[in-house]
Amino acid sequence: MRRSAESPQDLPVPASPASGADWATLKRLLPYLWEYKWRVLAALLFMVAAKVANVGVPVLLKELVDALTLQPGDPAAVLVVPAAMLLAYGALRFSTSLFTELRDLVFAKATQGAARSIALTTFEHLHALSLRFHLERQTGGMTRDIERGVRSTESLISYSLYSILPTLIEMLLVLTILALRFDIWFAAITLAALALYVVFTVQVTGWRTRFRREANAQESAAHTKAVDSLLNYETVKYFNNEGFEARRYDENLEQLRRVRLKSQTTLSLLNAGQQVIIATALVAILWRATQGVVDGRLTLGDLVMVNAFMIQLYIPLNFLGVIYREIKQSLVDLDRMFVLMDREREVADAPDARPLQHADCPAVRLEDVHFAYDPARPILRGVSFEIPAGKTVAVVGP
Repeated sequence: MRRSAESPQDLPVPASPASGADWATLKRLLPYLWEYKWRVLAALLFMVAAKVANVGVPVLLKELVDALTLQPGDPAAVLVVPAAMLLAYGALRFSTSLFTELRDLVFAKATQGAARSIALTTFEHLHALSLRFHLERQTGGMTRDIERGVRSTESLISYSLYSILPTLIEMLLVLTILALRFDIWFAAITLAALALYVVFTVQVTGWRTRFRREANAQESAAHTKAVDSLLNYETVKYFNNEGFEARRYDENLEQLRRVRLKSQTTLSLLNAGQQVIIATALVAILWRATQGVVDGRLTLGDLVMVNAFMIQLYIPLNFLGVIYREIKQSLVDLDRMFVLMDREREVADAPDARPLQHADCPAVRLEDVHFAYDPARPILRGVSFEIPAGKTVAVVGP
C-alpha cells in the first residue's frame, strides 16, 4: 500500500488564522467575484432598497397606530386609515421581499461563477504539480479540502452579501431614526448592546475556531484512511488486515467525535451569552419607551415602533452570530484550498516563454541528460539522443 511518510493523525492542526490572514483570504477571493462587478453592484443596490423598505415598515406602523386615535364613527377612521396607510404598509412589506428576491436572482450567477473559477483554477494547478507532490499527498484528504473549499466559497459570498451587509445597513438606519426622533438614550442603549454582542460573539467564536480546525483535520485523516484502504483493497485482503484498517479508521472517528462534542458545548455557551445580551437590551429599551408613554412624551405608536425596531433588529442580529461563525469556518476551509494553490511547481515555464510555432519546430537534442524525481532514485543516467521535427520518440524499459 502506498502511504505518506507521515501518518494523518500525526499531522499538526493548523493554528487559527489571525484577522490579517482572514483579510488576505478575502482579498484572494475578490478578483474571482469582481469578474461580475455589474451584478455585484446591482445586487448591492437591491439590498439597500430592501433594507430602506424594511426600516420604513415600523415607521408606517407607528403612524397607523397613532391614526387609530380618531373618534369612533369619524369617516376618516374608515377611509383614510385602511385605504392609505394599510395599502402603504402592504406595499412596503412587498417591496422588502421583492428587492430581496431581485438581489438573490442577480447575484446567483456571480456566486456560482466565482466558485466554479476557483475550483477550476485549483484543479488545473494540481495537475501542473510534479509527480513527487502526488506521490507524497494523501488523495482522500486533498479531495476533502477541495470539496470544502468550493462549498465555503459559496457560503462566504452568500453570508457576506445576504446577511452581514444588510444587517449593518439596517443597524445604521435604526440608530439614526432612534437618535433623531427620540432622546439619545434609545440609540445609546441599542448601540451599547450591539457593541457588546459583537465583541462577545467575535471573541468566543475566535476561541471556538480551533475546534473546527481540529475537526477538519480529523475528518480529512479519517477520509484519507478510508479512501487509501479501499483503493488498496487487494493488499488489505492479501494480508488479512481488515481489522487493522477498521481500528485505524475508528481511531480518527473517535477523535472526531470528541472534537465535535467540544464544539457543541462551546456553541451552547455562545448562544446563551448572546441571548442574555439581547434580552437585557430589549428590557431596557422597552422600559424607557413605556415610561415615555406614561409621562406623555411618547405616543402609543412610538412604543409600537420602538418594539418593532428592536424585534426587527435583534432577530437578524441573533442569526448574525451564527453567520459569523459560518464565515469564520468558511475562511478556514477556503484557506486550506488556497494552501494547495500556493504549492510551488517544481517544473514551470520561464516567465518569458513563448508558444512554440509548429512550422518552426526544430529538432530536439538531449545530451548527457540526468533526471530523477527523487535524488536517491535516478531515472535517466547520461542519456543522449535527438528527436527530429515531426517525429515521436519514447523512452521505455527499466
